[in-house]
Amino acid sequence: MSKILGSKKSISFTFNGTKVEKEVEPRILLSDFIRDSLGKTGTHVGCEHGICGACTIHLNGRAVRSCLTLAVQVDNCEIHTIEFISGKYNGLNIIQKNFKKYFALQCGFCTPGIIMSLCDYLYRNNNPSEQEIKDVISGHLCRCTGYSSIIKAAVESAKEINNAE
Repeated sequence: MSKILGSKKSISFTFNGTKVEKEVEPRILLSDFIRDSLGKTGTHVGCEHGICGACTIHLNGRAVRSCLTLAVQVDNCEIHTIEFISGKYNGLNIIQKNFKKYFALQCGFCTPGIIMSLCDYLYRNNNPSEQEIKDVISGHLCRCTGYSSIIKAAVESAKEINNAE
């Protein structure tokens, strides 16, 4: 249970597998909190309006926009960022390997958010269609790749994940 301490609020949560207790300003965005207070810069901030998807993380196992979430809302929650995904698989996971293989990243700014959304979806859904994959990434803005290489990487990742299970 959190408690109010002056103008800050005490929160407790699990971040990338580690229990964390911090005091936060009630109005700070989770994206800023992750970058500034927790020092993890893989979560990118693009629009701060939930439009670009660059700030996507996993909150209690589901992909969410961290720029639309206040840090105080994660009390008693579990958060995973792109840094956790690589560590969980002792290197690149299937999706990250296929992003590399199919040149699905250019400048890389949107990549962490897209990978977080795809990880959420592909590891929960057996054999998704290409249209379903397009729907998953439709909330992400990418100005470098034109999406075709991202879709190829995601389709291949879905096949590999499905075959691994």
